Amino acid sequence: MTLSHTRKNALALAAVCLGSLMFGLEISSVPVILPTLEDVLHGSFKDMQWIMNAYTIACTTVLMATGTLADRFGRKRILVIGIALFGITSLMCGLAPGMGVLIASRFLQGASGGVMLICQVAVLSQQFQEGKERSRAFGVWGIVFGIGLGFGPVVGGMIVALSSWQWVFLVHAVLAVLTLALVFCGVQESRDPQAGKLDIAGIVTLSLSVFGLTYFITQGPELGIDSAGGIGIVAAAALSFLAFIVAEKISPRPMFDFSVFRSRRFSGALLGSVGMNFSFWPFMIYLPIYFQAGLGYDSVTAGLALLAYTLPTLVLPPLGERLAVRYQPGIAIPFGLFTIGLGFILMKVGSGAAGASWLTMLPGCLLAGIGLGLTNTPVTNTATASVPGNRAGMASGIDMSARMITLAINIALMGLILVAGILSHLKTRLPLSFDPQALRHLGERVAAGNVAALEQGFPELSRLDPSGSAVHAALLHGFGWVLLYGGIGVWMLAAMSFLIFRGAPAQGK
Repeated sequence: MTLSHTRKNALALAAVCLGSLMFGLEISSVPVILPTLEDVLHGSFKDMQWIMNAYTIACTTVLMATGTLADRFGRKRILVIGIALFGITSLMCGLAPGMGVLIASRFLQGASGGVMLICQVAVLSQQFQEGKERSRAFGVWGIVFGIGLGFGPVVGGMIVALSSWQWVFLVHAVLAVLTLALVFCGVQESRDPQAGKLDIAGIVTLSLSVFGLTYFITQGPELGIDSAGGIGIVAAAALSFLAFIVAEKISPRPMFDFSVFRSRRFSGALLGSVGMNFSFWPFMIYLPIYFQAGLGYDSVTAGLALLAYTLPTLVLPPLGERLAVRYQPGIAIPFGLFTIGLGFILMKVGSGAAGASWLTMLPGCLLAGIGLGLTNTPVTNTATASVPGNRAGMASGIDMSARMITLAINIALMGLILVAGILSHLKTRLPLSFDPQALRHLGERVAAGNVAALEQGFPELSRLDPSGSAVHAALLHGFGWVLLYGGIGVWMLAAMSFLIFRGAPAQGK
């Protein structure tokens, strides 16, 4: 191997790792600044949800299409486009004058982030083909991606403390320029002349069904669950999903080949993907609100407290892989999911303890992070190894889509449950003091975490709850509901995964 080739591969790996760092940071740093955005840009609780959901839904939309485009037009070319657009859309987010522009920019940023993520995997697969070198490259890439996810809350909190919320986004515009320089210097162009056509029907129908369901969960209480508008949205989402199934059945090159679900190992692993994104990752959107509004921490302290939640996901994957080899994925994956659920139950106990603090939350945060770390690598490896090699890319795409779809839906569901829990408590503490619509608006303001400014919109609170104890207790009550939902839900998925794996052969399909 020539020195020039070695240098090019090093530059290519640096480019891909810097791209993965940006993607990871943008997922985990933004939740910490949501209370700041709610205050500065005068957004609502629904706006906070859509700041995250716009990103995840857009990312899901482009995942499957990007692989086909990269194979046809060149992986390096599409990667360059993705990085450039990620930098531009990050600039748009940082300069957004209001919530509407920020949410729209986040959608575009999520789409470009999805393009960037898929192309990173394609570039690594193409440029590092020798066994040991390939393993090392993917290992380094995974570690850097984990660092972005793990330290994102601290980075976001420190940026807000030292500068302004805008730089949480603007920093990626700067990093994108550096990443592009590394790509041009190190990444080799590659393409697949046999690449198939885009599954436009599948992409559009799946995206519409996910968007429709998420929109209904988020906006349904305001529209009226049983109103004509609410029923129409649910019907449209259901019809879109049925159209997606039909489109995939008749397509000669479907992006979702449902025959892979005949593999019990693949289906069991996919439930692991769903389980991780059912509770752990969506709750990361709301945990900073608990630390800041519930415990009174500033953004930096909240970010530091979140390290207990995120750091185990970075250091535990090697152990998770060893457990999967020794005890088989059918034991390791359900065990990891069970551990996440146990962490959520302990967080519920810790959040409700007298004198609750980061110390009472620490055991549950650590255990949930440990469970995620034990589950992630076995899930990915089992999903791709459970199908023939020529279908591994499609299996990986289904796995990634399942994660993003579950994340988007559960961000919305956890928000709905949080508000419902807050309202349940407020109704007992402030009976007949507000009409239902005003009470819901109050509950959403409490859920968004901007408790200090409540009296400006609800001046009667100074008389009804002068100490703020009722509002604070309502917030903690709502978080208790969310933690119970996350814990029990992931336990159910763990049981389902275990039962599906039981009927699978020890190796292969």
